Amino acid sequence: MPVYSSPGIYVEEVSGGSRPIESVGTSTAGFVGAAPLADARRNEAVAVNSWSEFVRVFVGDATTSTPLSRAVYGFFDNGGGRCYVVNIAPGEPLAGKGRQRSGLRLLEAIDEVAIVAAPGYTDALSYEDLLSHCELMGDRMAILDGPEHTGDVERLTRVGGATPAKPPAKKGPADGDAAPAEDNSGLRPRQSDYGTFYVPWLVVRDPLTGEVVNTPPSGHVAGVWARTDTLRGVHKAPANEPVRGAVDLSYRVTKVEQDVLNPAGVNCIRHFPAEGIRIWGARTLAAAGSEWRYLNVRRLFNMLKESIGDGTRWIVFEPNDTLLWKSIRRDVSAFLTRVWRDGALQGRSPQEAFFVKCDEETNPADVRDAGQVVTMIGIAPVKPAEFVIFKISQSAGAGGDQAGA
Repeated sequence: MPVYSSPGIYVEEVSGGSRPIESVGTSTAGFVGAAPLADARRNEAVAVNSWSEFVRVFVGDATTSTPLSRAVYGFFDNGGGRCYVVNIAPGEPLAGKGRQRSGLRLLEAIDEVAIVAAPGYTDALSYEDLLSHCELMGDRMAILDGPEHTGDVERLTRVGGATPAKPPAKKGPADGDAAPAEDNSGLRPRQSDYGTFYVPWLVVRDPLTGEVVNTPPSGHVAGVWARTDTLRGVHKAPANEPVRGAVDLSYRVTKVEQDVLNPAGVNCIRHFPAEGIRIWGARTLAAAGSEWRYLNVRRLFNMLKESIGDGTRWIVFEPNDTLLWKSIRRDVSAFLTRVWRDGALQGRSPQEAFFVKCDEETNPADVRDAGQVVTMIGIAPVKPAEFVIFKISQSAGAGGDQAGA
């Protein structure tokens, strides 16, 4: 308390107490793979802000191209603004070897990363590395590439595994030839709330060689995510969006085939005669009945969790009393109101869109004695209009009555 020793007017600055919570970024990608210049910044997480910067650092005078280089080009071409690139040796595991800190482990220290991909890595072990990384971090999503040749739709709905050692060939009963082993392997990654799976590969013009080649879609898809985040917000499903730079698809998925793939969490990239090549799916690899089956809902909650966590760090070691609870309710409610105004939450009013509860009920004496302050937050996210249904029937004379109204 200031000491006033003489008569006069004293003007003091008084804190309003409000601490705005800011939304964290959602469009920074992390790419792991082999760069054209094999030894360029090997096993480092390098921030890249443009295609020309990637060429300067990871291409140089190299004359070859890789899935990583095409993915980074597709990311920037489709609206991405910033990414981290980790250059690993060809054939090296994505998560490194033993205690080696390389690949995906380097991205663990970069809180900015919200999207992770390893272009062209389509084996079960790589899928597991990517999904495990995102599940561990809890603040990012993995984009997994489907196999280059995706004609076997049924196999894409079944979870695959690591290739086991082959048993000795069995002799045929009649002619002594080896009997062909039955192929029961699947191509789909396992279930996960933090992963997405896209097919087929894209046909693009390579930015380094000029050749028309097949390329994995993860880099282009990451760019579409970033573009949608910028133009509409993370709550908008990044689907029904054009894929820039794609001139064709390695396999044209039909509607009948997508009817089988979509419920299994396989996001298809489709070709439409009038609209061109578009992403036509927005599901995660979560179970069909999971509350996290929609990609935009999962990414929205990732953003909310991290934003609230970062914006309320000042709470730690504050006196755990009613004044603190009121401050928490005020700051979190103000943040969620802005999110609601951006169209990310359902409801005609903030009261319908969310609630924030932090009081004596959530913080009884035993909770306070344990040094905890508990806040309950409920949110109603918007869901994508995945199935648009028009019901049309005949009604004699109805058209004329409505026309004259």
